[in-house]
Amino acid sequence: MNRLMLSRATFVLVFALSASSAIPTTSFAAKKSAAEHELVVPQVTYHTVEIDGTKVFYREAGPVDAPVVLLLHGFPTSSHMFRNLIPILADKYHVIAPDYPGFGQSDAPDHTKFDYTFQHYADIIDSLMGKLDVKQYAMYVMDYGAPVGYRLALKQPDRVSALIVQNGNAYEEGLKEFWDPIKAYWKNDTPENRKALMVLFTPEITKFQYTDGMSDITHIDPDNWGHDQALLDRPGNNDIQLDLFHDYGTNLPLYPKFQEFFREKKPPTLIVWGKNDKIFPADGASPYLRDLPHAEMHLLDTGHFALEDKLPEIAPLIHNFLDRKLSRN
Repeated sequence: MNRLMLSRATFVLVFALSASSAIPTTSFAAKKSAAEHELVVPQVTYHTVEIDGTKVFYREAGPVDAPVVLLLHGFPTSSHMFRNLIPILADKYHVIAPDYPGFGQSDAPDHTKFDYTFQHYADIIDSLMGKLDVKQYAMYVMDYGAPVGYRLALKQPDRVSALIVQNGNAYEEGLKEFWDPIKAYWKNDTPENRKALMVLFTPEITKFQYTDGMSDITHIDPDNWGHDQALLDRPGNNDIQLDLFHDYGTNLPLYPKFQEFFREKKPPTLIVWGKNDKIFPADGASPYLRDLPHAEMHLLDTGHFALEDKLPEIAPLIHNFLDRKLSRN
């Protein structure tokens, strides 16, 4: 009986309190609902399209009617390097991040049946933009993304609305000691010189690219080098990468044309460069200002894969730059 009376008393008390104007029962729910609506997380989608018989993978996010930002990755990674940046940009921009053939989730045809060249990559990205009906784009170029993107710019100069350059070279000052064995390979394509570069595909060097020169090693997700190494270790991939190392030498004669594009088209340019990078050192950053004197440049205390270490610093720089230069008005 006492338990029953207590239960009834508790029910009456709860009912009375909920009915009282002193405690509005809907306030918490309303506040929670409002807070939930303030948090908008763009959905990233994943696609594959066939270009000349090769399946090309790309990540995509953001409003389809917004200005396009094309993210072009470096070696030895893929569009995976942009996984954290994409949702940040996709609140206002249509973001597209492809994997080149031989990288990431794109096909990796045998190197004897597919031309692994930077011009071929530029042509493939151009075809991808055509299939997606993209007429204009800002480009984020990093490492291999620079010669791919700049070759694309030479092919379609009026489509480039802006440049974001992160440790991507277009000047001979930027090719220092790290490149000496590769330069020897360009000069003499011998089995010995080719074999000497195999060390660049080892787990130690893959990890080095992510960890060397970083301001805080705890910022770097070790899944990065595990992810990339698994793809580097695929059968036949060494030959793919060695072909690309050799073809990189064809970019240097185009540097004057890249620089002419900068001078003539004057694309709005943001340079965010990891100054501790031994692969593409800061020596390659400042020469951009010769041809793009109005470029905004930031040398950051980090290494090659700057987004892994300095995303909280880089993302606002990129977003603010795009907001100023690609106003949707």
